[in-house]
Amino acid sequence: MTVQGLPMVVPAEELPARVRIYEVGARDGLQNEKATVPTETKAEFIHRLADAGLTTIEATSFVHPKWVPQLADAEELFPRVSELPVALPVLVPNERGLDRALALGADRIAVFASATESFAKANLNRTLDEALAMFEPVVERAKAQNAHVRGYLSMCFGDPWEGPVPVPQVVRVCRALMDMGCDELSLGDTIGVATPGHVQALLLALNEAGVPTHNLGVHFHDTYGQALANTLAALQHGVTTVDASAGGLGGCPFAKSATGNLATEDLVWMLRGLGIDTGVDLDRLIATSVWMADRLGRPSPSRTVRALSHKEQ
Repeated sequence: MTVQGLPMVVPAEELPARVRIYEVGARDGLQNEKATVPTETKAEFIHRLADAGLTTIEATSFVHPKWVPQLADAEELFPRVSELPVALPVLVPNERGLDRALALGADRIAVFASATESFAKANLNRTLDEALAMFEPVVERAKAQNAHVRGYLSMCFGDPWEGPVPVPQVVRVCRALMDMGCDELSLGDTIGVATPGHVQALLLALNEAGVPTHNLGVHFHDTYGQALANTLAALQHGVTTVDASAGGLGGCPFAKSATGNLATEDLVWMLRGLGIDTGVDLDRLIATSVWMADRLGRPSPSRTVRALSHKEQ
C-alpha cells in the first residue's frame, strides 16, 4: 500500500504552525463495536498508531464492564502499552475508576461530563450538577498525584433530546471543570450538528469567560459532513489540539444519532495541505487503519483511507 500523491501545500494566514492530534480510536473508536475486539488486537493497534507518529493516544477507559463491555480489559491492556514513548490518557468515570488507573501508573486522566441535563441522565444517571460533584474529587485526587487531567464535555452544540444547546450553558459547565483543576477541555459535538459559526461563537464566549484557547481542544463528529469545516474554524481561532479517530471509527453508545468521529487521516490530509505540522506519517497511518478495518470486517469510513489505499476493502 502506497500513497498516490499528496496535497499541494498552500498555507493559509493566521493558522497554527503545528497541531497536536489527540487520537481516540483505541478508546472512543472501539467502544461501540458489537463483537469483542481481542486485547492483543487493541494493543497492536496502539503500537501501530504510535509507530505512525501519533504522540497522544487515548488507550482505554476504566469504566464498569456492564456499561461499556468492549473496554472491560483495561487492566490487561494498559500494561501492554504503558512503556510506549507517547502520552496514553485513560478515561475514568468516578473515583473507583481513578483508583484502577492510578494503580497501573496512568498519569493522564480524562473525565467525561455533559453540557446538558438529558445526556448527563442518559450517560451517568445523574443531573448535570450531580455529575460535576462526582467529578470534583476525581480531579482533585488525580491532580494530587501529579496527573494531567482532561475534561471531556459532550453535547456542546446540540443534544438529541434537547435540541440546540445555548452557548452560555456550555460555558458554565466548562468554567466549572476548569475551576475544579482540569488542565484542558475537549469540546464535543457528540451528534455532529455544529457549524463553523457556532464553533467560533462558543470559543469566543469561552475566552470571554476566562478560559484560554490554549486549554481547549475540539472533538467533532461527521454526521452532517461538517467535521473538517468545524475543525478549520477552530484552527482559525487558535485551537491547536484536535481529537480524531484512526479510520473514522467510533460514535457514542449513549447517543444513537452519533455517527463516526472525524477520521485522523482526513484531518492529516487537510493539515498537510495547509502546511501545518502534525508529525504523523500518513502512509503508516493508512496502513494501520486498513489493518484494523480487516480485523473489524468492514471498510474504513475514512475518505482518505479509501482514496489512497490500494487494498480492496
